[in-house]
Amino acid sequence: MARLCVFCGSGHGREPAHGVAARELGQLLAERGIGLVYGGAHRGLMGVVADAVLQGGGEVIGVIPQLLVEREIAHPGLTQQIVVQSMHERKAQMAAHADAFAALPGGFGTLDELMEIITWRQLGLHDKPIGLLDVNGYFAGLQTFIAHMVNAGFVAAVEAARIEFAPDPNGLLDRLFT
Repeated sequence: MARLCVFCGSGHGREPAHGVAARELGQLLAERGIGLVYGGAHRGLMGVVADAVLQGGGEVIGVIPQLLVEREIAHPGLTQQIVVQSMHERKAQMAAHADAFAALPGGFGTLDELMEIITWRQLGLHDKPIGLLDVNGYFAGLQTFIAHMVNAGFVAAVEAARIEFAPDPNGLLDRLFT
């Protein structure tokens, strides 16, 4: 079974469209038989996408540090919950269980996970597709900044071109799994 690692917010954000897109992505994952790997929480967009996959009968693997389990934010109903000791171990486990990566709207944690996985690919530590679900232009500023880094000579154009941007979940999955 193919699996998509999703990085996204532990909050819902202000735009209802973010939750709608997370739910739709989860439903599509279940329909297409693609498993979800994510941060293991029940809150925010993380919980929305996980619940949608589970409701569709799909597989959900959560990877969560013990410190977050102790704060009672672990999702109680996953197919598999992997408890790790650190955020670094969390990212490594998520990457090991995934065939592709996607970022949905989120905050600093989402960006941290996304940038590390992009860097790992640039270093040749993996060759898995990476995409961003650009709901209502959420990642437009990042896309502009990536172009700026290319123009400034700090990022190779070939590396920047490997990052997929899609405005809807269907398009994102098509780009990552075809």
